[in-house]
Amino acid sequence: MAQTPSVTPTTDRTTPSVRTWAVILAACAGQFLVVLDISVVNVALPSMRNGLGLGDVGLQWVVNAYSIAFAGFLLLGGRAADIYGRKRMFLVGLGLFTAASLAGGLAQEGWQLLAARAVQGLGAAVVAPATLTLLTSAVPEGPARARAIGTWTAVGAGGGAAGGLVGGVLTELLSWRWVLLINVPVGAVVLAGAAVWLVESRAGGRRRIDLPGALLVTAGLAVFAYGIVQTEAEGWTAAATLWPLTAGLALLGVFLAVEARTKVPLMPLKVFRVRTVSAANAAMFGCGSAMFCMWFFMTLYAQNVLGYTPLGAGLALIPSSLAVVLGSKLAPWLMPHTGARNLALTGTLVAAAGFGWQSTMGADGTYLTAVLGPGLLMMFGGGLSGTPLAALATAGAAPGDAGLVSGLINTSRTMGGALGLAVLSTVAASRTGSATDAESLTEGYALAFRTGGLVLVGCAVLMLLWLPRGTAPDRA
Repeated sequence: MAQTPSVTPTTDRTTPSVRTWAVILAACAGQFLVVLDISVVNVALPSMRNGLGLGDVGLQWVVNAYSIAFAGFLLLGGRAADIYGRKRMFLVGLGLFTAASLAGGLAQEGWQLLAARAVQGLGAAVVAPATLTLLTSAVPEGPARARAIGTWTAVGAGGGAAGGLVGGVLTELLSWRWVLLINVPVGAVVLAGAAVWLVESRAGGRRRIDLPGALLVTAGLAVFAYGIVQTEAEGWTAAATLWPLTAGLALLGVFLAVEARTKVPLMPLKVFRVRTVSAANAAMFGCGSAMFCMWFFMTLYAQNVLGYTPLGAGLALIPSSLAVVLGSKLAPWLMPHTGARNLALTGTLVAAAGFGWQSTMGADGTYLTAVLGPGLLMMFGGGLSGTPLAALATAGAAPGDAGLVSGLINTSRTMGGALGLAVLSTVAASRTGSATDAESLTEGYALAFRTGGLVLVGCAVLMLLWLPRGTAPDRA
């Protein structure tokens, strides 16, 4: 049974109190920073190369050091929040993230920047599960929680969408260092507010972490993520790719065997007997594998084919960023009328239609038809589907497993995005080959979007067959 909620309970199940809104604000700010830093460094990479003398491999690891550490430690971060306290782990994770941002911004050598990015990822993995757990603990299940989750989803999606714009503005007006240093004042403000407004909560009874399970799942996810990263440089059949992929899967298999036998597991396998948890995570993984790539390929298309500057590309995608926020905020109002399953299905199909439209782009495409229109559809659909999927997964979790389920959702989305980017980059490269002209590049990007659209259609079929019709957690 869960202990005291993380905020004072509201007397009105549909109108959160001032303290509750403060919790929601702190949780969303933490989530925004975590997601923003996955993509914000992309446009600053050329400046980092010049400033620190990084090579192509080093530049790749500026991005990958963060994402691998983030994905690898998410489950551990989620369980630590349940055991040691949601507020405590939120503050620890955000403090670590903020300190690492300062270290990265002040780095004088390439290895210092890479180390800072890895520590950032570790801090993010502690923060991310705590944000959703704090939010669901603060707001009772019902329309108010659905709206709060919608806000959390919108802010997270907005962080990913804003990465290119924020990075472009800071790099062009200040320097690449401010891509990282900007986190320091923001993180300090959020830390101060969280220390004042958040009240501690934790799951009762469990006072220790399953250390063998934690080591196995972290190593397994990290090694597997490393294998995914290697596909871009080495291909899918190279030994440098196959060995870490195989080793990662083997470690995860051992992890599952250990969890089935230990008395107090890091990840009780019983959570996957809840149909909403297993189905929603599978759908989140599939949707994330396609949606995460949208910004990457849209930015490349805008800059490499249409000739936009990094800042211009970021500005061009602002309407799409607003569309994902709109979809995420509309979702809680539509869910009572359509049902969470139907809304997730509808949003996924809308996004798939946007991917199909985007796949018709040409080398001489216009902003309205090759960027704005399909971008609005893709992101609006993504916003509509993300909120009900998160709500379904968390609604099916026992109070003591809230942090774990939050970690699972973030792990599914992050690992799906990493795998999807690797696969779709390979798909695009298979069509483009060594050519660098606008027509060839466009054909590669178009094939990636076409493939991503098919993935989303497959996710829609999965939701139709697996997600329960109602919102009550069904056993698988």
